[in-house]
Amino acid sequence: MAWQRPRQRHRGLRMLAGGVAAGALWLTAFPPVREQATARAEAILLTDGYHPDTLRQLQRRLGAATQLWYYGSGATPAKAQPLSSLLTLGEQRPPLQRLHVLGAGLPAAQLSALGTIVVQPHPRPAPAGFQTALWDRQVALGQAFVVEGKVALPPAGEPAWVYLRAAGTLRDSARLPRGGGAFRLRYQPKAAGRARYDLLLRRAGQVLATEPLPVEVTTPELPAVLLLTATPSFEFKFLKNYLAEAHYPVALRTTVSRGMVQTDFVNQPAVPLGRLTPALLARFAVLVADAPTLASLARPESQALQAAISGGRLGLVVVADAAPLPRTVPAGTSFALLPRAAAQAVSQALTWPEAPAEAKAALPAQVRATSLLHALITGPNNAVAAASRRAGLGFVVVSVVPETFQWGLQGNTAVYASFWNRLLTAAAPPAPAAATWRVVAQWPRPHQPLTLQLTGALPAAQPTAGRVAGGPAVRLALRQDPRLPEWSTAQLWATAAGWHQVRGPGKTTHSFYVFPDSAWQGPEWQERQQALRLRSSVARATTALPPETVQVPWPAAWFFGLFLLAAGYLWLEEKL
Repeated sequence: MAWQRPRQRHRGLRMLAGGVAAGALWLTAFPPVREQATARAEAILLTDGYHPDTLRQLQRRLGAATQLWYYGSGATPAKAQPLSSLLTLGEQRPPLQRLHVLGAGLPAAQLSALGTIVVQPHPRPAPAGFQTALWDRQVALGQAFVVEGKVALPPAGEPAWVYLRAAGTLRDSARLPRGGGAFRLRYQPKAAGRARYDLLLRRAGQVLATEPLPVEVTTPELPAVLLLTATPSFEFKFLKNYLAEAHYPVALRTTVSRGMVQTDFVNQPAVPLGRLTPALLARFAVLVADAPTLASLARPESQALQAAISGGRLGLVVVADAAPLPRTVPAGTSFALLPRAAAQAVSQALTWPEAPAEAKAALPAQVRATSLLHALITGPNNAVAAASRRAGLGFVVVSVVPETFQWGLQGNTAVYASFWNRLLTAAAPPAPAAATWRVVAQWPRPHQPLTLQLTGALPAAQPTAGRVAGGPAVRLALRQDPRLPEWSTAQLWATAAGWHQVRGPGKTTHSFYVFPDSAWQGPEWQERQQALRLRSSVARATTALPPETVQVPWPAAWFFGLFLLAAGYLWLEEKL
């Protein structure tokens, strides 16, 4: 028709456009195919925070037809397939042999779902801010809450500050040099219960990051303490008053004269304290006595004391001086006391973990350091001022620091409390075995598998777990560890961030915090990259797999566009 039409102008071009339009329409419906290089045994997995340049370089090396998946919480990138479960990758045919992971990486708890697939990470640069953080998620009331970690910042700019905010106000701070560094902050909780402190990173008046610090302040059962002194002294009277104010059950027996004693009881009922019997010692967890009192013990009393300590039912703290210990002290032969020169008996600095700077006292003697002793308090030149030793299932502590009550009279109550808390804690018998829970993951997240581990006998009834704020409780299906029968594990999928609690077996409870996805991205990135490095095999990852080619159709949009151009020319040529 174009050749025979009366109008002969542009006849050749019109015939060419007609042929192009017909051919393009045919190719749109049936596009031709081409061979393209690809690695069919490899795939690319995109996670949050991946870099597009890294993806382009990897696609040029592996081939543009390499499978591309996306596993994350954001929108799926173009040309990538959304991945809801890592188990899907193990079901690919032909099977995958290597997986290239770009971005922030995968949670360590989910790597096992990849089976035998080799993982080769292509991590993004480490994010600036908090890189590591460590703190006790459970702190006893009276103990200090300590958080320490590391911050990474760009080298240019002003120095930064890290603040600890607790109970609505700033409690401690640390200055960081340019480029970041390590920090250590502490705070003394004032009340028991679950709380969420905050860690702030600030530079030039601007808050760069705020991270949550969940902590549960508990009120452990305080051990009952029995005080025995051969003569009235301020040392034992002041210790009794301190323990009473701290709500310890305490009893004091003071020998006034031969055959006459004076007793005092606080936070517990009165009982006869004239003789040390197994029934009397069973009422207390720690015995604090001076050396003359222990030297005056009768043989039955000494045997009862030895049996209680060896059985792990009682701990002993001996307040000694420069004289040798009496033979009635259990394991007393391990503690050799060395008198010090008179010039060294002046007030000198004492050190122990978390010791205040004002900790100073005279040391008329020191304990000879041996491999059997554990130093608790040290003085100048590592002189041992207090040491402990295991005696059977219990512990014996010997201290040569005299007149510690002077710290309280001078107003250094923090030094006095820290000193005696260290001695009493070292002497207290171990707590009886009980069922305890532990959260395996350091940074639990919502909608991710969380492993809970129970240490204890496998309960008959299933424990439950749920949010503290309310909501349905989920029964935990425990699986006993075949290697250690006292370990059992269960998995929980938390649906929201916040405090959660496990209840059972019996009256056992355990609280833990589930962090939101936006919290602690730096430490989470470190943990993910470490898990990927441990899983990936360097030898297998560096070995190139044989290249393959696949038949890939040309994009149909190109041919349809050519059809539109040809058809548009035919229409326009008729109008001109």
